[in-house]
Amino acid sequence: MLAATEERMGVSLPGDLRTWLLQNNLDLPEEDVDDEVACCGFDGFPDEGSFFLGVRAMEKLYAHHPLSGGGKWREELIPFQSDQDGWMGQFIDARDGRIGRWFVGAPTVTGEYQSMAQYFDSVAETLTKIADGSYPVCVVTEGRLVWS
Repeated sequence: MLAATEERMGVSLPGDLRTWLLQNNLDLPEEDVDDEVACCGFDGFPDEGSFFLGVRAMEKLYAHHPLSGGGKWREELIPFQSDQDGWMGQFIDARDGRIGRWFVGAPTVTGEYQSMAQYFDSVAETLTKIADGSYPVCVVTEGRLVWS
């Protein structure tokens, strides 16, 4: 399946991404796919508004990225996480495996993390801080958002 995806996309998947996709098949069953939604995958992690993308969703967003066609998106940038509309998310650079992020209307950031491993280490560190209470967590108090 990954070889066919690479052929259709015209780009080789970096080793870290390939390993992630082989270990974590995040594609929804065909009957649950909503054609009106730009992206779908594993909902609610790392936050409630984003999805880690399965192979089909990744390929679909890659083919129809909202920044493509305007010189702000390069074909070697492969999205692996996104919101439902495809307006923001994270990508891996197929040339060197670095992780970056995009947000429609803001500059694309490249090289935010040196690898997927470094990115997932940062997610694990944040989750550990949340679990031990040393990370500011938002709660609603008297109708207002408050960070501890």
